[in-house]
Amino acid sequence: MTIGADLHTLTGAYAAHALDGAERDAFERHLAACPACDQEVREFAATLARLGAAETAVPPAELRARVMAGIGSVRQLAPPTAAPESGGRRLGRLARQWPKFALAASVALAAALGGLAVQQHDRAEVADARAAQLQQQQDRFSGLLTAPDARTATAAAGSGVGTVVWSESRGQAGFLASGMPALPEGTTYEVWFNDAGTMRPAGLLPASDGSLLLQGPIDGAAGIGVTVEPEGGSAHPSGDPVMLLPFS
Repeated sequence: MTIGADLHTLTGAYAAHALDGAERDAFERHLAACPACDQEVREFAATLARLGAAETAVPPAELRARVMAGIGSVRQLAPPTAAPESGGRRLGRLARQWPKFALAASVALAAALGGLAVQQHDRAEVADARAAQLQQQQDRFSGLLTAPDARTATAAAGSGVGTVVWSESRGQAGFLASGMPALPEGTTYEVWFNDAGTMRPAGLLPASDGSLLLQGPIDGAAGIGVTVEPEGGSAHPSGDPVMLLPFS
């Protein structure tokens, strides 16, 4: 973009901190005198905040905690059962046997740590894959939010809030859920494009708090709807929408 671009189209990029110094300064001067752009920036900022909150995840426990817990499972030296020995003889025998005990303990601890390390490695790979997936999702949402014609609409469903973000020029839309009511086991939220009353599947929400880049193009849809469906989704809505959001 250049400073000569229509400043009204920079609301999403500004909210996502995607403007450089000169563009940012020019837009902020414009923003001070444009209530419409100010409102759009607030809406985009709220959407980005929901996106970040929806994708937060608690990291796995630290390896040190697992190692310290594993130390307690290493077999200890059993007390002697032979006849009592003099202090000097007992100390001499223990001194001679100590390297064997130390080696056995080291092997046992190494085996325990090895098992923990393998588990931690596997979990780290899963966590890395999940983090990469979330980063890709957020990058794609940021691209959608910074489109010059990006728009948002928000609606409530019980105690939850849903926000749709769309760009006609990109033919793409995304949906963010925050605090949606928990569903019974075996059911899920499914999002649909509303094609003049005919619902077209657009994807399943990963959770009551989550985000979804809708599958398929907008292709003239009037908006989106959200329904509760059996786990795995449905080809057609099985009940009334719990939320309807127009592209307007």
